[in-house]
Amino acid sequence: MLDMGFIPDIEKIASLLPPIRQTLLFSATMPPEIRKLTEKFLSNPREVSVDPPSQTAKTVKQFVMHTPKNRKREMLEGILQKEGVKNAFIFCNRKRDIDGLAQWLKGKGYNVAPLHGDMVQSARTKTLENFKTGAIDLLICSDVAARGIDIDGVSHVFNFDVPMSADDYVHRIGRTGRAGKEGRAWMLAAPEDDKFMEAIERLTKQKIEVVKAGGTSDSGRAPLQTQAQVRPDKPKEERKSEPKGAPRHNQRREREPYKEDKPRQKTEHHREKPRRETEDESSSQIGFGDDMPSFFSHKK
Repeated sequence: MLDMGFIPDIEKIASLLPPIRQTLLFSATMPPEIRKLTEKFLSNPREVSVDPPSQTAKTVKQFVMHTPKNRKREMLEGILQKEGVKNAFIFCNRKRDIDGLAQWLKGKGYNVAPLHGDMVQSARTKTLENFKTGAIDLLICSDVAARGIDIDGVSHVFNFDVPMSADDYVHRIGRTGRAGKEGRAWMLAAPEDDKFMEAIERLTKQKIEVVKAGGTSDSGRAPLQTQAQVRPDKPKEERKSEPKGAPRHNQRREREPYKEDKPRQKTEHHREKPRRETEDESSSQIGFGDDMPSFFSHKK
């Protein structure tokens, strides 16, 4: 909430409270920005730490694929086709990109739904419930779904955009690999995302495995799984194969059914020009034939 611009509201509320009070602050992580807020809002605080800050779960296998920005959708679909995706969160940095990506994946036959902060609370609650029950396989979402959501058995997390905050990356991929189960996290990184990638690897203290477009990693392995993928709606169209030995002229007739049965009607504004025969064309008529103009028959 503080990242989304609620700090002025918190400051205003705190200014109206009595100075002698008990204030509790809970945070999944404690980066320097949050620690500064503790000095401002808390009086003589005591810190209770549950887990080390910004640690990714060992049960989550992480991969990154470098791709131009305009090919992200194509690369995402390629991973979805090859990975054994049971259900997945797909995170975008900007809310305006979520609906467009959701519609594009729907057009490809995937069972998806968007989830972001511009939706009313009732719609968000219903979408999450459908995702939990399996009515929705892919959830295209913003960071509103990166925290405080515990859904059992999420097989994959996709970072369609590299998060600008390394902390957000930790929270995003934490939606999978929960309760000791294995999960897989993929990230699509454009060339301009290098500085964000460096920040993520510096915070997590580990190198994310790079996967090339062909499906092989830098180590030579093929991390892409080849299980049944999520694609329930659109079966492939059956193609009618031509019988062997079919005559080629029959195929040509099927491809060229454009001869008109009725001749084109001439109008006053559109008249066909008289056809002019060339020397290569055969004709039994020489010169003007019997239609000799009268002025040629006049003798001087």
